Amino acid sequence: MMAFSPGWLENQSIWSHMSYKYYLELIRGKLFKEFFDEMRGGGMLPFMDPVKYGRSLMECSSFLASSAFPDPSMHGRGFSARLSGSTAEFLSMWKLIFIGSNPFIVDNDGNLGFTLRPAVPAWMFQDDDKNAASPTYDEDGNVTVTFKLFAHIPVTYHNSKGTDLFDIAPNSYKVTLKDGSVENIDGGVIPSELADKIRRIWDIKSIDAYF
Repeated sequence: MMAFSPGWLENQSIWSHMSYKYYLELIRGKLFKEFFDEMRGGGMLPFMDPVKYGRSLMECSSFLASSAFPDPSMHGRGFSARLSGSTAEFLSMWKLIFIGSNPFIVDNDGNLGFTLRPAVPAWMFQDDDKNAASPTYDEDGNVTVTFKLFAHIPVTYHNSKGTDLFDIAPNSYKVTLKDGSVENIDGGVIPSELADKIRRIWDIKSIDAYF
């Protein structure tokens, strides 16, 4: 028989993947302020204190020693670095932050559509934190954020008001194809033919979404 000290492993430690499940449900439930407060408050990599965490903030840990552990110097330290369930939970959170829950939709007539409804806070565009990366701007002076859709298509959000983009669709899109042609779409949904090309990836060079 084996027993663990309080605050270690199954005896009152902090399991990273269980914490991340909680954070995932916050953003799924559209509790955006609460989600990002938890993230930036040190509950999630890379916003943890690296000294307290005791390892690279690029590494997920299986568990953290909690305040129940007898040695206070170990509180918050991560152990058993590996690809734990928290990695999968984080990828789900990333999708909801940058893409939304359901990018491909089918209308009442059976036509495919593509829409982006991100949950990107204003501070990801421009942050007053001195350690934050410098903001990027488009030719009109609007702050931008870029990510890769399906690991291939660069998508740039143009935030004209510099506000939180929480579960709102763009006002318009510019879709650039690999043959150099450009399609401009008004409204929040990209129609069927282009949506199908986005789903197949290879014909699309980039997408710009304007808010």
